Amino acid sequence: MMRLLPAVATVSLTVAVAYYLYIPLPDAIQEPWKLIMIDAGFRTMMHLASLKAWLGFDHYITSIRQSMDGFAGMVGESGGGVMPGVKVSDITFAGVPVRVYEPPAGGEGHLRRGLMFIHGGGWALGTTKKGSYDAINRMLSDELNTVVVSVEYRLFPEVHFPVPYLDCLAAAKHFLSPEVQARYAIDPERVAVAGDSAGGNLAAAVAQEISTDETMSVKFSVQALIYPVLQALDFNTPSYLQNQNIPVLYRLLMVHFWLQYLGADLSLQSQWLANNHSSLHHTSITPELRARLDWTALLPPKHKQNYRPVIVKKGSQGTGKEVPGLLDVRASPLLAGPEVLVKCPRAYILTCEYDVLRDDGLMYARRLQDAGVSVTNDHYEDGFHGCFSLITWPMEFDVGKRALRGYINWLQNNL
Repeated sequence: MMRLLPAVATVSLTVAVAYYLYIPLPDAIQEPWKLIMIDAGFRTMMHLASLKAWLGFDHYITSIRQSMDGFAGMVGESGGGVMPGVKVSDITFAGVPVRVYEPPAGGEGHLRRGLMFIHGGGWALGTTKKGSYDAINRMLSDELNTVVVSVEYRLFPEVHFPVPYLDCLAAAKHFLSPEVQARYAIDPERVAVAGDSAGGNLAAAVAQEISTDETMSVKFSVQALIYPVLQALDFNTPSYLQNQNIPVLYRLLMVHFWLQYLGADLSLQSQWLANNHSSLHHTSITPELRARLDWTALLPPKHKQNYRPVIVKKGSQGTGKEVPGLLDVRASPLLAGPEVLVKCPRAYILTCEYDVLRDDGLMYARRLQDAGVSVTNDHYEDGFHGCFSLITWPMEFDVGKRALRGYINWLQNNL
């Protein structure tokens, strides 16, 4: 019997590890085990951070940041692809920290493109100074002869909405000022704003504000949104339900990020998952507002499939009042009216089939098109949330490289 114990223990441990690691993934996702391992690493990071917070050490977000920054630094060093000719400067725009990438070509009597990039990370994580974001911005600056400005906006838990948005807006206005455009020899007719995930949210919101600000003499000519998060009223869209357990952005995690960003009580999570926070008894959510994110009218049939809208007649009292930013278009750009959208710049919207945010991007593309805005929607049938950043060893994915190339090619042809 004693001889069997090591074998039983080994088998039990193997089964436990396999159970923890394994997540069933759609057949269309290539290299599934690589994604499973990345997800397991991220979940482990979050569990350890939560344990440290429970024990009274750092805030769990601070612990996750430290782990992610350390790993991003190692990945950047091993596969970041530093462009030796690109000049990198860490400065401030209107008091907001930014990193400026200046290409080696142009600037001596030749005007260059300009692009402001806003990173993702659930308004709580991420930096463009390390890892794939830094590599992507260097690459774009070099290939497209573009002055790239990446914004290091403030994050949760230090701040909540609207501070990240206001940081990005302040940096954008400074970047678009004639003085700064002249200093960096940027063509004022060729300036873009771009961002991924939560950064796509901020980029879309900033683009809307700049487009309607008559005091701005220079405005963004294009916007590039990489799987943007655009609304917090419906967490039961087809993509939220279809992909609720697909790494690395689970439905539960996205709701968690929203609650943190809007400064809401995390105990509301179950209410939000059930759409109780947007029930019909909330009179502030008018039929006109609901129509702006009505996926039954805005999504193509292939993405609606057999899903049915989750519309709650009577939800929990006071949920809407407890979260004043819920209906603010600066937080949820999909809620903007057609009078705003019609003024927005040409758009590139990248969406992924296996992403809870897929339908946010598809609905925004449709609404911009309905307003008369030219939109290119690059949809990746084998894509998943986060793939755009997974381009360097050991976490590179073919779909990530294709997504990055599509983004750069579109900017080359449209900016």
